[in-house]
Amino acid sequence: MTNREIGSLLFLLFLFLSSAHLLGYCFVRLRQPRVIGEILAGILLGPSLLGRLAVPDSSRMFSLPALMHQHASVMNFIYQLGLLLLMFISGIETRHLFGREERRQVGWLVSLGTGIPFLIVLGASPWLPLDRIAGAVHQRTSLVLVLGIGIAVTSIPVISRIFYDLKILHTCFARLVLGVAVIEDVGLWAVLAIATALAAAGSLPKQEIAWHIAVTVIYFIAGLKVFPRLLKAIAHVRWNVLASFSPVGYVLLVLFAYSATAAAFDVSLVFAAFLAGFAAATDGHHFSAALDSIEKFSFAVFIPLYFALVGYRLDLGKSFSFAMLGIYVAAACVVKIAAVYLGARAAGFRGLDNLNLSIAMNARGGPGIVLATVAFDAGIVNTAFFTTLVLAAVFTSQAAGAWLEYVLRKGWPLLSAEEKMAIVESGEPVSELAA
Repeated sequence: MTNREIGSLLFLLFLFLSSAHLLGYCFVRLRQPRVIGEILAGILLGPSLLGRLAVPDSSRMFSLPALMHQHASVMNFIYQLGLLLLMFISGIETRHLFGREERRQVGWLVSLGTGIPFLIVLGASPWLPLDRIAGAVHQRTSLVLVLGIGIAVTSIPVISRIFYDLKILHTCFARLVLGVAVIEDVGLWAVLAIATALAAAGSLPKQEIAWHIAVTVIYFIAGLKVFPRLLKAIAHVRWNVLASFSPVGYVLLVLFAYSATAAAFDVSLVFAAFLAGFAAATDGHHFSAALDSIEKFSFAVFIPLYFALVGYRLDLGKSFSFAMLGIYVAAACVVKIAAVYLGARAAGFRGLDNLNLSIAMNARGGPGIVLATVAFDAGIVNTAFFTTLVLAAVFTSQAAGAWLEYVLRKGWPLLSAEEKMAIVESGEPVSELAA
């Protein structure tokens, strides 16, 4: 690359990264998820707004579409790396966020709150207008699985960030929501890996498709059960000088090894990155500083660039349908909120507790956006439904943050049982709660 080409690439990165951080900061100040501002930065720079402006031929060096076309391969690599790092960090957080204290409640919330929406989509698939949202591969089974995940998923990164900003990450309410999200992520990312495998093998004989799915399942089991124990043992042997000399380099090699192995067997790299994070966090005490450094740098550079590039890919013009967005968001929210409400009642919660849990778990956030980008890149969904999935993730995350902030501002309890516990610990009579 010439100095001029390197300069134009650096200008492009400066433009996207500065815009993502600036709008992300603005949304945090407004008590909204940072990710929404980062996506909005990409929308502002993309074909929906600034990308529509005509640029004279003499000024093409300042034309954003021309620069994006010139550096398409590099920007796509940065986009993919940001996605892998996001999933890697999500896998790391999975180890830390799952609490064993509320197993019964988590079990009910997962089985009903996640299972019912997914099964409803599977059962209703013969009557759904799938042709209107299908991508280039026209793989019906993959499309139904993606639609089921889109309805059922709950965000770990976004909802945990909302809890952190509201200073409720330590509460029983947060542990419940994040415990459910952890189990959902493990199960639903496995389903997404199968969906992408089906899409990639759509033209292959049935035996090869079955083999493709079997390899994915085997990789999932090995990545979840076998590799973490192996990595924990290798990390402490004497000949592993990299683990002690450069822990950050060692942890990144874990990510690259998982991804390279997945690529060799044609397994989804996104799924591999998630399992790599899960494995790396197995020995979290030993590598805590390294994991923290990777997380800080990723959220400073690559992950904001990823979300900004997601926004850039959204075209709110020809490929966008208000009707599709409205129908999908309404149906997804009604089904998910009702299912979680039933799960909360079965778990023994009542009243406002059920509503708080339902709205919090309706936030699709980062996983919803990752689902959209992976399904779109695999040709499972078309451009219009890709835009719908991304915007649905944004709207549901913003709604969850706004509702929880409103509840706390009113002084209402997120969980009535948690308020009773606080009263007992403070020495006040529990009977005063009813007064």
